[in-house]
Amino acid sequence: MTAYAGRHAELYDIFYGDKPYAQEAEFVHYCLQRYSIGETHRILELACGTGTHALFLEKLGYEIIAIDNSEDMLTRARHKAEEVSSKVEFRYQDMRSLNINEKPFDAVLCLFDSIGYVQTNEGLEQVLKGVYHNLRENGLFVFEFWHAPAMLCSYEPLRVRRWQTPKSQLVRIAETELDSARQLAKIKYTVYELYTDGTYTCFQETQTNRYFLVQEIALWLTTSGFTPVKWFAGFTPEENISEQTWHVVSVARKSKKHRA
Repeated sequence: MTAYAGRHAELYDIFYGDKPYAQEAEFVHYCLQRYSIGETHRILELACGTGTHALFLEKLGYEIIAIDNSEDMLTRARHKAEEVSSKVEFRYQDMRSLNINEKPFDAVLCLFDSIGYVQTNEGLEQVLKGVYHNLRENGLFVFEFWHAPAMLCSYEPLRVRRWQTPKSQLVRIAETELDSARQLAKIKYTVYELYTDGTYTCFQETQTNRYFLVQEIALWLTTSGFTPVKWFAGFTPEENISEQTWHVVSVARKSKKHRA
């Protein structure tokens, strides 16, 4: 399940430098304050990557433990945290087998479609069970997932993007294949670093991510001890989710009556 290893992790923040992390953190903050029952202060973030969401959320007043399954991504996250004197605690863990002594938390987050990395029904069940056991009563689970209708209708088999750095030009080629029977998108990344002296390096990494229907996720939530609260078309107040909606943000509450 590990993604973004080695050099890919080092370049991650360049590849997603235009992602509106601050606005997304503000929207998560809105959801937590709007839909929480009781005070929400302590957060567990799953698949935190290089920690940008966590660092912005800390500025909004939250205490955060953030985990990821890539040591290379966590190295970047810890370095960024040191630069801003952050108290976010970054830990290496697989979200399918959570082991957090500080539970329960007021909220659990899983952003940037990362819940799809577990791929299988068994993996998703393990994640939801872990989230349930790490949340306090009525705690919130806020997560983002790839929306199946948009993926099936509009995915790009080939996409090429470029970035300029002081020492090189980065070229990333993304080749996507869909396994519609298993609802999986397999993406092979080929990254070239073209240096100013005429030399270059190249590496490849393949990632597989699952995409979901809203009603499918709703069933997973209700059978895992959660009550769906809201569905949003991305990090916006828009609730009109259509086949053009690539990313869905779900807000769910831990149910009182469920016994996992």
